[in-house]
Amino acid sequence: MATQVPRTAIRQQVCTSTVKLVLVRAPAGFGKTTAMSQIRDGMDAQGIATAWLTLDRADNDVSRFLSGLAEAIRRLGADAMDHQAPFDAVAALGAFDAPFALFLDDFEMVQEPAVLGLVRELIEHLPRQGQVVLGSRSLPDLGLGRLRARGQLIEIDTDRLRFSLDEARDFFALRQTQAAHASAQVPQHARQAQQSLPVDLLSRLHSKTEGWPAALWLASLALERHGTETGFIEHFSGSDRAVADYLAEDVLAHQPDEIRDFLLRTSILRQLDASVCQALNPRSDSAAILERLASANLFLTPVRSDAGSEAGAWRYHSLFADFLRAQLSREHPEELARLHLAASGWYESHGRPVPAIDHAIEGGDHPHALALLEQFAEQFLEQGRMRMLARWFAAIPDSLLRERPLLQLIALWAICFTHGPWDAMRLLQQSGCLDSPMPQVRNNAHTLIPLLLAMQDKHDEAYEAGRQSLARLPTGLPFAEVVLLNAMAHILSVRGDPREAQRLLEAARREQGNSTFNRMYTESLAGLFDLHEGRLRQATARLRMAVDSTHAVSYNHSHGNAWAGVLYAGAVYETHQMAQAEHLLNVYLPLARDVGLPDHMILSHVMRSRIAFHAGDVDAAFQALTELEYLGHQRQLPRVVASAKLERSLLLLLQNNGTASHDELQRADDAALWERERRQQLPAHDLDYFALAKARWDIAFGDAKAALGVIDAELHAARAAHRHRRALKLRVLRALGLQRSGDGQDALDEIGAVLLTASQEGFVRIILDEGSAVGGLVHRYAHAARQHENGSAAAALRNDPILADYVQRLLQIIGPVAMTADTDRPQIDPNAEPLTRKEIRVLQLLAEGYSNSAMAEKLFVSDSTVRTHLRNINMKLDAKSRTQAVAIARKLGAIR
Repeated sequence: MATQVPRTAIRQQVCTSTVKLVLVRAPAGFGKTTAMSQIRDGMDAQGIATAWLTLDRADNDVSRFLSGLAEAIRRLGADAMDHQAPFDAVAALGAFDAPFALFLDDFEMVQEPAVLGLVRELIEHLPRQGQVVLGSRSLPDLGLGRLRARGQLIEIDTDRLRFSLDEARDFFALRQTQAAHASAQVPQHARQAQQSLPVDLLSRLHSKTEGWPAALWLASLALERHGTETGFIEHFSGSDRAVADYLAEDVLAHQPDEIRDFLLRTSILRQLDASVCQALNPRSDSAAILERLASANLFLTPVRSDAGSEAGAWRYHSLFADFLRAQLSREHPEELARLHLAASGWYESHGRPVPAIDHAIEGGDHPHALALLEQFAEQFLEQGRMRMLARWFAAIPDSLLRERPLLQLIALWAICFTHGPWDAMRLLQQSGCLDSPMPQVRNNAHTLIPLLLAMQDKHDEAYEAGRQSLARLPTGLPFAEVVLLNAMAHILSVRGDPREAQRLLEAARREQGNSTFNRMYTESLAGLFDLHEGRLRQATARLRMAVDSTHAVSYNHSHGNAWAGVLYAGAVYETHQMAQAEHLLNVYLPLARDVGLPDHMILSHVMRSRIAFHAGDVDAAFQALTELEYLGHQRQLPRVVASAKLERSLLLLLQNNGTASHDELQRADDAALWERERRQQLPAHDLDYFALAKARWDIAFGDAKAALGVIDAELHAARAAHRHRRALKLRVLRALGLQRSGDGQDALDEIGAVLLTASQEGFVRIILDEGSAVGGLVHRYAHAARQHENGSAAAALRNDPILADYVQRLLQIIGPVAMTADTDRPQIDPNAEPLTRKEIRVLQLLAEGYSNSAMAEKLFVSDSTVRTHLRNINMKLDAKSRTQAVAIARKLGAIR
């Protein structure tokens, strides 16, 4: 029976709350897991569905975390996840319509930004009756300030977890009950101590421990040996870590030798079960010792996890485990390597190479770790487990790694996809592999160069290096050969040779075998080619396949997989699935940022900026571009810097700030850079490049007719290169240019043709990202069709149900817009009440794209106050919508 003091107040507060997040945060030894367990019991008693996931450092791998999360969600609700991939776990959780609570313990183990972003999104999109309960030693980076401000956070900290005097008394009473059950094994003086701890001594002990549960627990164990008459409490002098070490040592020193040895030897394990413990203690009956320790509730904590835990698995209390490992190092430093090697051997014999390699490295047995890596590293590489490989190779001395040049190459691949191409290129040049006397090593080393150069935005140099590397095939390392084929396919597509790119892509597909990483790479490129040629549906299917392939196997997530994830996010964004696109970016944007692929950094940050702008969070939109610009300066990537400025110019244009938009556009004007872009087909600039951005600005604020000439020339070039997606974007701008030039009928005809093409593939954002101007044009097209003012439009909508449904969906997304012509002057009642300063400020924020909630935060008022201001504004301006109110205010000169 566990010695658990009921934490009634904590449990009642949480079980009766409706907050999104409960954070139980304190250092080791304060009973976080116990408090969470009691909260869970209380929820179970109320009929609330619960699931528990205990995290470890392996959960920094996104695939591992998602798999565990998916299993926990299955336990929450019957068939909720039965037909969904782990990647859909967050969306499945958001669809629950019954009360539930998800418990995530040991959350301090999670440091990976992508996983933190995933949890942040999970919390943000919880349904009304959902809760997350986190246990952590540290303060997690989950946007707690906003949750706190909204009243959506309960924080249970160290002070709340300390035992009160009454709880300390209850604790010793429970210990007394335990002693009674085990009276035959407990010395007489210990039973007396448990039964007769005077109130004054209890109070003194509580004061000295400051209610720290772990110190009270250890003190109770020491009192069983010392009794109360020895002055133990009087000499007890604090509650810090040194005290805990002293108490643990005091308890440990008086255990039977067999138990003491067992505790020390197994302290290197993260989880304990009888079989692995037996491998470290061959002369003991490990199963019997574990049962004995568990029944006495002395040192073990059951591993309570609904996902992936083994039956009968335990762990040491973290405070006690730290002490045991330090004690083992002090007493038996020579034993550490042997014990780790024994654990490594056990895991190896049970087909678990990951912990086998971990223990070999932790024990300092690098030769054995390298021997294991020689067996499994290529397999892990094929699976894309780059992060794990990079961590292992970083722990192995370079001198040993140089003796195994093929492993050295695998280490370089892992570094490339985790730390980026610059580090990998530097280490490759230092490694000696490029000039190795071994042809297999030398040829494999050269296969890296074209990829590294392309990742550094040096596509011309990459092409020359790649031609030479292709001539060296085969090299003997299939992974490297297929990566080379994929890399050259991408490089050739950038250089405008799609036919040869497709040929190499087919060769890569034939040779990739079971490599999940290369399957991801190949299908991602195929999806990218489909996107450029305007085949959105096929591209989305391919990119989804690429993303799923990297989540099909546990532990296989890597930074390299940002290649598939960012592109898939772009396809999802294009179809206006904003929540799903944001979810993908939470996972993949940090990976793209860390690895430093220029196109993926640009695409992911621009997409995040646009999603925030669409949601009305203008500050976040500009922040994403500031981060992109900073990364470009930091990595010395001028194209990244220019892209941030180009997108900032668009946001300012959408806010109708022509002067600032033009200034930013001029700052992005790097003639040499954009000339290179014209010669190449770079993924980030299929739709966003300087000539297009300048034409867009001229349509909005300058010479629209001159802009039409530029657009027609660009449209001709795009069609000649089969860049049909770019052509569709140019036609959207052409329709806007015709409208601005006063050619309204041709503008309607052009937008009608755009809508017909876009409806066939489901393009949405390529149109709507042009802002309210295109929204008004779509409304005019639909209005003209309904009123039979445009015969071709009416016929198209009547005869094409796909187009009709598509236009209706666009209108729902756009919302109501002002149908007032640009030349109309609003007629305002001269007796109407004038706008107040606060209402003018609301109009300014409204014009800049802020949502109601974002305006409330900026103005330090409630959402309802903002709605009141908007109602008053509409009434004073006689406006029927937000868009119309802004248009009227601008014409009246109330705002810019």
